[in-house]
Amino acid sequence: MKRLKKLAPFIVMDIVKEAAKYKDVIHFEIGQPDLMPPPKVKEELLKAVKQDRFSYTQSEGLELLRQKIAQFYKKVYDIEVDSKNIILTPGTSGAFLLAYSLVLDYKKRVGFADPGYPSYKNIAYILDIEPVFINVGKETNYNITKEHLKNRNIQALQLSNPSNPTGNIYEEDSLKDLIEYCLKKDIAFISDELYQGLSYDKPTVTALKFSKDVFIINGFSKFFCMPGFRLGWIVVPDRYLREAQMIAQNIFISPPTLSQYAAIEAFDYEYLERVKKIYKKRRDFLYHKLKEIFDIPIKPQGAFYIWADISKYSDDSFYFAKELLHKERVAVTPGIDFGYNKTQKFIRFSYTNSIENMEIGIKRVKKFLFENF
Repeated sequence: MKRLKKLAPFIVMDIVKEAAKYKDVIHFEIGQPDLMPPPKVKEELLKAVKQDRFSYTQSEGLELLRQKIAQFYKKVYDIEVDSKNIILTPGTSGAFLLAYSLVLDYKKRVGFADPGYPSYKNIAYILDIEPVFINVGKETNYNITKEHLKNRNIQALQLSNPSNPTGNIYEEDSLKDLIEYCLKKDIAFISDELYQGLSYDKPTVTALKFSKDVFIINGFSKFFCMPGFRLGWIVVPDRYLREAQMIAQNIFISPPTLSQYAAIEAFDYEYLERVKKIYKKRRDFLYHKLKEIFDIPIKPQGAFYIWADISKYSDDSFYFAKELLHKERVAVTPGIDFGYNKTQKFIRFSYTNSIENMEIGIKRVKKFLFENF
């Protein structure tokens, strides 16, 4: 199929595969938490196994877990969300698939930031939807603005807040303006808020604060430190609920049952606050170290990534990453995974590693640069 020929592989997986050949690699490439989930998650998982909870759940997910998520929005954002509007999905990828299927017909267009998370465009290609790449940069803090959308023929906008790979967040006023513009122009607004718990200098704002007619996507893999549980959720506006349920029934049957039971105990806010403090400390350490050797366009305010400009050394991020791995046993993600907007001149560092290990990694990076450039 022609549309599938456009699918792009995750180049970072080549780095991961190659890194597995060595025992002493310092990992900056992995976009998953190295910290454990809240302690009671494991207890609830083992309890579910012992009680043989292996059957399907309803397609929308366990009602108790959906109520817990609704309580999460009330506690963290002081926003009322009805559990009926929450649908659990197999990871956030399932939520993107659901949202795109609801609001976009074949050949319609969805816009998103470049650089940005690569799965957005690939899911669009799978559904025969046209991705529209919106170049963003330092001048707007890597945010999409309503000015970016003028004279663009798009039917949906996919936002990431905080963002992978740059760690930018949207200020309240700019987010409000963007949502109002999209709703006025009949552009479906889809907000990926997977990293919202991981914001370090100021709280992030959910798009739900400004409208209930938006799609909110979140999940348990990052902030809740549960990547392998493959469990996400989507908050769906009322008018799309029945269609969303039917799509979920046919594509997913139901989300992973054991993961749902385990996630009931994920909302340990004291533990999650410690997780955030650990990542903030790591962010501060790595940012200050990296800006001594690379140009860092913006200080990341959320997620757990740093977007580093390597152009004074190389204009080929994949070659740079391969050489860094082979010569110094340091694994990073080539920028070309994240789009076309100058991405060949960038690499992404993830600070999902201890400060002790990252310090070793920085020394190796400096050695690599000194000996090769």
